Amino acid sequence: MSTTPAPVPSTREAVIIGGNRIPFSRAGKKYVRTSNQDMFTAALEGLVARFGLQGERLGEVVGGAVLKHSKNFNLVRESVLGSSLAPTTPAYDVQQACATGLEAAIAVTNKIKLGQIESAIAGGTDTVSDAPIVVSDRLRAALLDANHAKTTGAKVKALLQIRPKDLAPATPSTGEPRTHLSMGEHQAITTAKWGISREAQDEIAFNSHQNLARAWESGFFDDLVTPYKGLTRDDNLRADTSLEKLAKLRPVFGAKLDDAATMTAGNSTPLTDGASAVLFASREWAEERELPILAKFVDAETAAVDFVHGHEGLLMAPVAAVPRLLARQGLTLEDIDFFEIHEAFASTVLTTLAAWEDEEYCRTELGLDGAFGKVDRSRLNVNGSSLAAGHPFAATGGRIIATAAKLVSAKARETGQPARALISVCAAGGLGAVALVESV
Repeated sequence: MSTTPAPVPSTREAVIIGGNRIPFSRAGKKYVRTSNQDMFTAALEGLVARFGLQGERLGEVVGGAVLKHSKNFNLVRESVLGSSLAPTTPAYDVQQACATGLEAAIAVTNKIKLGQIESAIAGGTDTVSDAPIVVSDRLRAALLDANHAKTTGAKVKALLQIRPKDLAPATPSTGEPRTHLSMGEHQAITTAKWGISREAQDEIAFNSHQNLARAWESGFFDDLVTPYKGLTRDDNLRADTSLEKLAKLRPVFGAKLDDAATMTAGNSTPLTDGASAVLFASREWAEERELPILAKFVDAETAAVDFVHGHEGLLMAPVAAVPRLLARQGLTLEDIDFFEIHEAFASTVLTTLAAWEDEEYCRTELGLDGAFGKVDRSRLNVNGSSLAAGHPFAATGGRIIATAAKLVSAKARETGQPARALISVCAAGGLGAVALVESV
């Protein structure tokens, strides 16, 4: 494997103007029977209102959902049509599991950099509370046969094939199709392989809740979140949690492994509903409208790992993507002011950090001369992350980008020096997307 950076072509900047999301809510609570389209439209409308975009024709709106009804084949376009944006604004759906929101941002910023569009919104939405329920394969086949039948007799014959057991619905699953293991069970294997302790995982979870609570109290999210359906803050947040409370929770993943199970509901993200959106543009488009510019979306990288044959952990792809990204930009971990590493599980963050600090792993798996480096923990998820806020799969990228942009903007104003944030999102399928955001 080579990390020799390819030349970076000269393009114009894609800047981040701001973001908006609705408060994230645990599945089965505030957003029960609220659709993906409802939530994404609400996130869009909040962004439109915040930056006076009513009637504006944007270059594109791009986003998606991981759990999506078939009726939502044009989810993002329908959301645009339900918003105050001009109906002449193009839109399309993307899907890359938990990296959907970040991948949407990569797509639109590349078009802005190339001069193909001047402005765009990227984001995502996901609901577990309104997840699609599908019928069994036998029932589906019988219904299709009946629909295709030319005579009444043929229709009746097709329907008579249905048995009572065929009526049981098939609920959606987040299990990997090729291993039939859940994401949590996959991560439990990786956690054991790297020897990540229960105490270290609980500390990550505790810090996430403390940091998110402090950020809410300081007003950091006042211009990043729009209240929705009576909810004004993320309802997964547990400001009063403690290491002692977290230590009492029973493990929920890894029970069948030889090593002691360490992953609990407290150090794993809960199933969550929510939506987010981020406004990007060329500098010229933003300045013409006198809109604020928080940061620029500098560069991005994606990666994949072979988890199917057990060579690598399911959620370890960002470990490979980040060294390639930073090498291309001539940067090291020491040049990063903020690390926004998605907390799919606390141990996902810890195994990522452990891998980068391991000389043998970095030589054999990443093609580096030695250890990639050590992340300054004081710069890690300083305003909390998915363990505390929750993780509506496709909406997480937008939440993180908006947070990162605001953090580097504030840091640059405070110090008078450029500030950078590194974003890392792991995803199902052994995928990962990472990005670099820098103050302007």
